[in-house]
Amino acid sequence: MMAKAKNVLGGELQTCSTDPMTGFYRDGCCNTGGQDTGLHVVCSQVTAEFLEFSRQRGNDLTTPNPMFDFPGLQPGDRWCLCAARWKEAFDAGMAPAVVLESTHISALEFANLDELKQHAVDA
Repeated sequence: MMAKAKNVLGGELQTCSTDPMTGFYRDGCCNTGGQDTGLHVVCSQVTAEFLEFSRQRGNDLTTPNPMFDFPGLQPGDRWCLCAARWKEAFDAGMAPAVVLESTHISALEFANLDELKQHAVDA
């Protein structure tokens, strides 16, 4: 069995969302691996503003895509976002909330803990 991944706080990575089922591996967690080139490691609670920001940058997260088992997101949904996209949104003042306990430690390669904490919500 694979060792439990760590979150940005140094603890065990917690589930981000099972409704909708999120994660690169669709296991509810923001786990990552060699095939996850987008590093879907930031557990975010998306907002309408962020969804529009992402759509304007070519990644429509509101339209379902059954081929990728993707239901389409609504404001308030929790989803494992690409770390680089979250940081881009942060720099633009559009970052959605972050669930630190459910955000993979590798997110720290893109954003520092203080930046993530500025947008933290309770798990």
